[in-house]
Amino acid sequence: MKIMSSFLKIFTIMVFLFLYSPIIVMIIFSFNESKSLGVFTNFSLKWYEKVVTNPEVWRALYNSFWVGAVVTFVSIVLGLMMAMAVTRYSFSGKSILESLILIPIIIPEIAEALSLMIMYIFLNIPLGPVTVIIGHIAFSISYVTVVMRARMAGYDKSIEEAARTLGANELQTFFRITLPTLYPAILAAGLLAFTLSFDDLIKTLFTTGPGFKTLPLVIWSSAARGGVSPELNSLSSFALSISFIFALFRLRTERSVGR
Repeated sequence: MKIMSSFLKIFTIMVFLFLYSPIIVMIIFSFNESKSLGVFTNFSLKWYEKVVTNPEVWRALYNSFWVGAVVTFVSIVLGLMMAMAVTRYSFSGKSILESLILIPIIIPEIAEALSLMIMYIFLNIPLGPVTVIIGHIAFSISYVTVVMRARMAGYDKSIEEAARTLGANELQTFFRITLPTLYPAILAAGLLAFTLSFDDLIKTLFTTGPGFKTLPLVIWSSAARGGVSPELNSLSSFALSISFIFALFRLRTERSVGR
């Protein structure tokens, strides 16, 4: 048993090294003074200075943030409604709806992105920020609903019944009892939706129009134009740090959901 336990620990460490060593190397070489991607010469912040002074990066970052904010708000509202519907009520087609909720999580992202683009073309909808937002919401709702359902599975409805008994109407009960109780799940689901939207490349690439770029698109276009460079490493590290911060918040709130 001890040998097996030691083997599993070593194997787990090797897997994590295999997964994260490229990211670590990218971050290290983003501080390289030289343009070389094979030899680290001296520590320097000049590549980060170029990124910070690049107006295209700031426009893309602004687009990523406001698109993520809209996607998060709409996904939370719709995801909460869907979670309450499937956990509290019995109706015809409920099992089908529960299966449909999981489809955006299961199917390949590129297939979903392609289907969205075909739908926009078929309906003659011009590509731009609105189509990007719709595409992000289409898959974020599923993640939000799954997180909400996990929290509502152990929800004590007697609290709401007590509030109604004391004279609160349905709206008062929802805003003063239900929402505060579900707050950790709402926060965790919101951070997850924002992170997914902020990091998304495939759906954004297929649903965006000319002139509208998010930060992942800027990174991708920079790599397509000039290949991997120290400036691209610093830009990717910058985007990674933002995603990491939101992921940390999400993990902390998910712990609260499980309590």
